[in-house]
Amino acid sequence: MNALRLPKQVWRRGIADDPPLRTPLRAGPLDLSFERGELRFIRLGRWEVVNRIYVAVRDRNWDTAAPVLSNIVLAAKASAFRISFDVSCRMREIDFAWKGTIAGDHAGTITFAMDGEARATFMRNRIGFCILHPDTCAGARCVLKHPDGTATSSTFPRFISPHQPFLDLSGISHEVVPGTWAELSFDGDVFETEDQRNWTDASFKTYCTPLNLPYPAQISAGTPVRQSVTLRLREDSGERLIVSSAPRRQRAIHPSYEIHAGQPTRELPPIGLCAASHGGALSRREASRLAAMKLDHIRVEVDLSLPGWRDSLRMSAAQATDLGTGLIPALHLSDAAEAELAALADFFAHERCEIRMWLVFRRGEPCTADRWVERARAVLGTAFPGASFASGTNAYFTELNRGIPPGTPADCLVYSVNPQIHAFDDTSVIETLSAQAATVESALRISGGRPIAVSPVTLRPRFNAVATGPLPPVAPGELPPQVDPRQMSLLGAAWTLGSISSLVHGGASLLTYFETTGWRGVMETEEGPSAPDRFPALPGCVFPLYHVLADIGEMKGGGLLPGRPDPASALAGLAIRTEARRRVLLANLGSDTIMATVPSAEGGLAGRARVKCLDETTVERACRSPEEFRAKQGTAKAPRGGNLEIDLLPYAVARIDWED
Repeated sequence: MNALRLPKQVWRRGIADDPPLRTPLRAGPLDLSFERGELRFIRLGRWEVVNRIYVAVRDRNWDTAAPVLSNIVLAAKASAFRISFDVSCRMREIDFAWKGTIAGDHAGTITFAMDGEARATFMRNRIGFCILHPDTCAGARCVLKHPDGTATSSTFPRFISPHQPFLDLSGISHEVVPGTWAELSFDGDVFETEDQRNWTDASFKTYCTPLNLPYPAQISAGTPVRQSVTLRLREDSGERLIVSSAPRRQRAIHPSYEIHAGQPTRELPPIGLCAASHGGALSRREASRLAAMKLDHIRVEVDLSLPGWRDSLRMSAAQATDLGTGLIPALHLSDAAEAELAALADFFAHERCEIRMWLVFRRGEPCTADRWVERARAVLGTAFPGASFASGTNAYFTELNRGIPPGTPADCLVYSVNPQIHAFDDTSVIETLSAQAATVESALRISGGRPIAVSPVTLRPRFNAVATGPLPPVAPGELPPQVDPRQMSLLGAAWTLGSISSLVHGGASLLTYFETTGWRGVMETEEGPSAPDRFPALPGCVFPLYHVLADIGEMKGGGLLPGRPDPASALAGLAIRTEARRRVLLANLGSDTIMATVPSAEGGLAGRARVKCLDETTVERACRSPEEFRAKQGTAKAPRGGNLEIDLLPYAVARIDWED
């Protein structure tokens, strides 16, 4: 494929389509947006009141039927609006249609109603409204209203709640700012709230149909489903809030990244990759490029009950040795754990390599029981005295949060992360970054001070951890569910920097990302993708996120400097200092061009710097010729008025190296 023919949008987002249309609206003092049949970013000034209100139609495996809109009629005034539209949700056996109406008035009241009907008989886990409260609600006071007319006072949990914090709801109010409350009321079903930070969604979700009811449940053709959600603003006194609804001027997008350039707060944690799931060997060029990333480890899946585990483990061990990294075997044990561990010990008596850590999992157990770690240590501990043993889950933080806290046999706790459990659009994927840090902070409370390993971090789920039935086969021409075309995009690179920043500042002690090669990796194979129309990567080329990991790998052993982006901006950053080098990485997490500023700071981040941007103007040569791109130091740039100013195109990543 000729890279020159790739549209700019492909380099940005992995697909040629433009992002979905977002229509800004106002309802009295509230600003909000309408997008694909849902409401997003309902704000009172700079405070987010509700992140999202939408209707979900989900099958027996929690897969969501995408809405297809038609007959959209929108009438908007300066501070009021009304929208009506039709929606069709069809996916495999699902066939459901509904009509939506949304109205917002001058007083700030918003009502969203859906009138739907099943057009076929099918099994479903959920049909109806979901309301996302932003994660900034953590610790906020709230009042819960129940179907029997009673009300109770509570607070949104500060640390991630393992189970639903609020049950049996007909409404919920929360304090947006002192004295001002957002009041939500629901009609048509009973609702409850879960803490979606368990899956790194940056929200608390209030949804219909309590999970204590049996699911999946059959809905028959012709069955109506009618629900509504109403949002109002109230003062503490109960009176309706009166706020000016005059138009506000847009603020210029000039976010800053403040760095405290004194002594590093902690060491940069080790970062590695997973072995490629396609099972292929590394070419000489691939091995050279991976070695240049200065990785800490390669993680390899080892299911000791399956034939062929020796061959894949032998290949991964050889690759780790060639790349100068350690190996992290993820052991998946069965009932025959004793024999399996003995076979593994015998294997390593003949195939030696450096083991960084053993991840111990038991197939069928959401969270590893202590006895499996004890058995693994008894068999493997003597042969590899420097390797630690990690307990936890091969799935998500929620399994660790809901499981029995691991006991003393585990040296470390482990869980995986991906941003697409509940939502899949660009904005939702970016929003997960703040919640990644929250999982580490809550995991440290569970661990009793033991280190936290986040392994692996991927863009898509590696498997469906909540399926209640057989998974459908991949349709011809479609990508496997583990593959996301944003893997090869600038958005993927910006998200990767944001993820690393969030997890390391949250306190993670070890990170594993993606895979070595292939469309789930950091570079495409020499042969190229098997579906280039769906995954438009260049054969034999690296992905933009390769450069993010390589820029950090070059700072291996360095210390993290405290850095803080403008909270209201789409900016992520990471500041690292070694004895020989001071480096800051900045990423534009949005689809608009911004001018980012790095204030000069006492303690070393002052004077001239060299700046190199990975963006839509440089990405082709960076992917085709990474060695040449990395050899260039960047453009010398001096601060102006005490600030280093850098223009960042959509999803661009800038590397800033301060000169001595």
